Amino acid sequence: MDNFSVDAYTPKEIAARIEKAGISKSTNDPIRILALAILAGAFIALGAVFFTAVTYDSSGIAAGLMRLLGGLVFCLGLILVVVAGAELFTGNNLIVMAYVDGKVSFGQLMKNWLIVYIGNFIGALGVLVLIYLSNHWSIDSGAVGAKAILIANAKVNLSWLEAFSRGVLCNILVCLAVWLCFAGRSVVDKVVAIIFPITAFVAMGFEHSVANMYFIPAGLVAMQQADLVAMAGSSIDLTNMTLSGFLITNLLPVTLGNILGGSVFVALFYWFIYLRR
Repeated sequence: MDNFSVDAYTPKEIAARIEKAGISKSTNDPIRILALAILAGAFIALGAVFFTAVTYDSSGIAAGLMRLLGGLVFCLGLILVVVAGAELFTGNNLIVMAYVDGKVSFGQLMKNWLIVYIGNFIGALGVLVLIYLSNHWSIDSGAVGAKAILIANAKVNLSWLEAFSRGVLCNILVCLAVWLCFAGRSVVDKVVAIIFPITAFVAMGFEHSVANMYFIPAGLVAMQQADLVAMAGSSIDLTNMTLSGFLITNLLPVTLGNILGGSVFVALFYWFIYLRR
């Protein structure tokens, strides 16, 4: 048990705590990890739903302020993951610290990532099913559903390099948010630590693989309703709104970018600084 203190953990202590957490995650019961991963996918999807519902009508609000507000409400997802407890693929890229320190094998690392990635996908799609059944997209005569289409379409029209680069930048900020959470000792500490990095990545338009497991399928489902497509705009080009556009054009490069951003530019750097013998 930690000694009582109100001071934040030092960066060196954070590195040791994250390595310890990485060992635990990699050796935990796979079924439990899968269940926690499903929760994380659902939590991030709820943040995405919140984002869509808040940003669908930007009339009368400056674009920058709307992006800021959207980023702020999206924080709900990671707050639920960290405080309620769940396993998020992008955050688990920090397990690389334990791997390069020889505390976790490559097989254990890959097993964790695979289970968590699949679980996150299941959780995100589960929320999508509930949103569809709830008729949530009909809010304001279908304006929320139209926004879901526009969000997804923008993502599948990124080039491979754009999607990859935005994935790198996104997970640098997400993993830094998790890193800062390990500095805190209370729920308030963790919530405050999450807000600025997560708001930043959303407001700047970076790409998060787990969030896109909801955003793009939501757009693909919503576009099956002609009234929502019409509200999105007659001039919108939905050519790339396909399963291939989702999986190959967006999710693959974003996932690889997330891995590079979190594993190398956060985990490996901090391992080199604080844990390297």
